[in-house]
Amino acid sequence: MERALDLDLASFPATTREDWLKLVEGVLKGAPYDRRMVTHTYDGLALDALPARRADTQLIATRAGTPWKLLTRIDHTDPAAANAQALDDLAGGADGLSLVFAGAPAAYGFGLPVTREAIAATLEGVMADLVTLRVEAGRFQGRDVALALAALLENRDPHSLDLRFGLDPLGDLAALGAAPIEWQALSARLGQTVAALRLRGFSAPMVRADGRLHHAAGATEVQELAAVLATALAYLRALEASGLSLEDSAPLIEVTLAADVDQFLTLSKPRALRLIWAAALEACGVASPPPLAIHMETAWRSLTRLDPHTNLLRGTLAAFAAGVGGADSLTVLPFTQALGLPDGFARRLARNTQLILIEESNIHRVADPAAGAGAVEERTEKLAAAAWALFRDIEKEGGLVEALQSGSWQRRIGEARTARARNIATRRTPITGTSEFPLLGAATPSVLAPLPRMHTPAPAEGALLVEPLAPHRLAEPFEALRAIAERAEPRPAVFLASLGTPADFTVRAGFARNLFEAGGIAAPGHDGFNDEADLVAGFRASGARLACLCSSDALYLERAEVAAQALKQAGAAAVYLAGRLPEQEAALRAAGVAGFAFAGGDALELLRSAHAALGLAPRAEEP
Repeated sequence: MERALDLDLASFPATTREDWLKLVEGVLKGAPYDRRMVTHTYDGLALDALPARRADTQLIATRAGTPWKLLTRIDHTDPAAANAQALDDLAGGADGLSLVFAGAPAAYGFGLPVTREAIAATLEGVMADLVTLRVEAGRFQGRDVALALAALLENRDPHSLDLRFGLDPLGDLAALGAAPIEWQALSARLGQTVAALRLRGFSAPMVRADGRLHHAAGATEVQELAAVLATALAYLRALEASGLSLEDSAPLIEVTLAADVDQFLTLSKPRALRLIWAAALEACGVASPPPLAIHMETAWRSLTRLDPHTNLLRGTLAAFAAGVGGADSLTVLPFTQALGLPDGFARRLARNTQLILIEESNIHRVADPAAGAGAVEERTEKLAAAAWALFRDIEKEGGLVEALQSGSWQRRIGEARTARARNIATRRTPITGTSEFPLLGAATPSVLAPLPRMHTPAPAEGALLVEPLAPHRLAEPFEALRAIAERAEPRPAVFLASLGTPADFTVRAGFARNLFEAGGIAAPGHDGFNDEADLVAGFRASGARLACLCSSDALYLERAEVAAQALKQAGAAAVYLAGRLPEQEAALRAAGVAGFAFAGGDALELLRSAHAALGLAPRAEEP
């Protein structure tokens, strides 16, 4: 038998960052490193793609060998159907359930009825002492749900239950925009509820600081972390005021974060949060901060209604990042969540996304596997430092409640949301299947019930009023255009007026097709046209009312003006040009070109102008 080859790793030459940079320089071919290899976030953080490896680093996410808990959403409006889903999920590998009640910030139009009978029917046959149960109530009904659950499970040993009551009055305020009583009274009631639950013997985290509602409203990573920390600190104060010590209060708080599609920022978020949570507790005088329980859920705002199977990729990427980053539990939203109430198939795929990562990829086997990686450590440190600074700004204002009342917090999130919307509109931040590579005519997966139409809420009433944090999805502007176009009869189309040979027009014709179809306007391809007579004949035969010139800069100089005039005279409602020719723009517009389709241009603006030229208009309920 051959002897196994012994590898002496020390015999390999050490590789320095300078060695890597030499290789990078060859790829960049003279392009500035800072422009190609440094990312700037919406928080203004400059993140290097190749920072040095950290040899001496601490383990932050220390769960080794034990997988995170796989939790599924139970949000069916019918308790009997919800019970069937719960039992199916648990039989299919789930470790626990998130009970999402109607009116919860993350319910998105569905949710369990808030009655003791509905709760009992939903949990029929569920072995509560063997699974994790998370409660997501809303509209300041968390206390009622918690006490109903406690009464329902009074025959169970409360110490054996991993029951997360999820009390979050500050989250309810931010999502709803109004509270029935002032914050001081809400804070006191929170302390009373926690005291009542502790008297019954419950010891799992009871209070939740939820970052998802801030993330869904447009918050950056730093803003989400700062909001979570500010919320958690408000709850620490409430519990301390009720008579609990900080040492007893801290383990009663858990947090929830959104897991988004930026892999490195997502896996750095829980690591950064643990750092600033420990710093906050130490500043409060807690000598040995207890571990922080972190639940993560894939991001609502990253889901798409169009080509929804791409959500499977988004969910997998986000779940991987959350698992590597140290989430204690995780929920993957089914890929049809933005379409409506997911069916069993979509729910099974959401479960299996995590099961494959755990059982086949084994990414939980290593403690804090990202520790020491330069890119992750840099992101962790910069997120933590920026979130801590923002948290201190919130505290200087008096806390998150005061920041919400003054509107300063909403303005911060609004600025980030506006900046992100610009990048979505110009497709600098592409959305696969929606703003890039759209599939017109693709079948829509089935759901149990369609997503309810979101109505403009009536003016809030209550003792405490703030501007609510409204959730949104990044794909909504493009989805609205597609919905308008798909209702039109006949289906709107643009004639790709390709000039010259395929070598002249193929690249720009492909770009134009991708752009117009993102707005629901079909763009079938054509062979090149060598003269204007054939071009006009082709346009008339196509039946299209729009045209887009596609060719090289050289041919545009020769033919674009004449071709645009010919197409306008042939009846084109609007003529566009694929490319950007600043020197010719005035002459081309005079010849009839209505707009220019180019990389970095405002795709939404061009598509809206095309819809206007076609006479397409949104319905009253659409944006």
